[in-house]
Amino acid sequence: MKKIRIAIQKSGRLNEDSLQILKDCGISIDNGKDQLKASSRNFPMEVFYLRNGDIPQYLRDGVVDIAIIGENVLIEKGEDISIAEKLGFSKCKVSLAVPKSFKYNSVKDFEGKRIATSYPNTVINYLKDKGVNADLHIISGSVEIAPNIGLADAICDIVSSGSTLFKNNLKEVEVMLTSEAVLAVSPKISEERRELLKKLQFRIQSVLRARGSKYVLLNAPNDKLDMVLKLLPGMRSPTVLPLAEEGWSSVHTVINKDKFWDVIDELKQAGAEGILVCPIEKMVL
Repeated sequence: MKKIRIAIQKSGRLNEDSLQILKDCGISIDNGKDQLKASSRNFPMEVFYLRNGDIPQYLRDGVVDIAIIGENVLIEKGEDISIAEKLGFSKCKVSLAVPKSFKYNSVKDFEGKRIATSYPNTVINYLKDKGVNADLHIISGSVEIAPNIGLADAICDIVSSGSTLFKNNLKEVEVMLTSEAVLAVSPKISEERRELLKKLQFRIQSVLRARGSKYVLLNAPNDKLDMVLKLLPGMRSPTVLPLAEEGWSSVHTVINKDKFWDVIDELKQAGAEGILVCPIEKMVL
């Protein structure tokens, strides 16, 4: 059987998050130090460790079949490449920033200004849509220093926490796009490898559903059970089991972690007791 070839970033946070989701999918990678290619022991897969900015071309050329890559990189260098799955990690923004002393009112303030960036296509398209013309200075690497050395009036870069901007006396003024890691697919992927992609996606979707959910067990008096059940979602419906103590039931369900604390507060007010919350490793629907 042929192996599906996946590219991931060779270092950094996205590398770690990519390897973690493959591990959570039950895929073991034989990865020695400084290897540029590795194989899985228990899934027909080869992993290529590449520079993030090079991955779109490898996908386009069919050198790799799929890749875990930042959506922002695809927007900049690979808009012709399709996305099979959004992965929910390595979230960031691509933003315009100016020195703190800059009196900023609107995007029109960038008219005629010099902007340092590693994302020229993203900036050009954004400013064109706003009817603004600016002079771009394309830099590979740390662009935050550009205003401090007089190379540019502003920058466009990835922003996660904002701490790097703060350290360089800059402030974020325009968010051009939000990004997260995605599973991208080569336009040249074969049908045989597309079948492997479907199997991988099934595993990824099970992992992502589990990451976004909590398993909840609680006890409730039977005379308040209807009220408790109305508050609870579930994959189909909550499971209700009688307790040894007469007049009480145990309720099992799954709650979206984003709504978790609101639901728990309502459950307590409705009479639920002994609420236990457990992580879910996989969730197959």
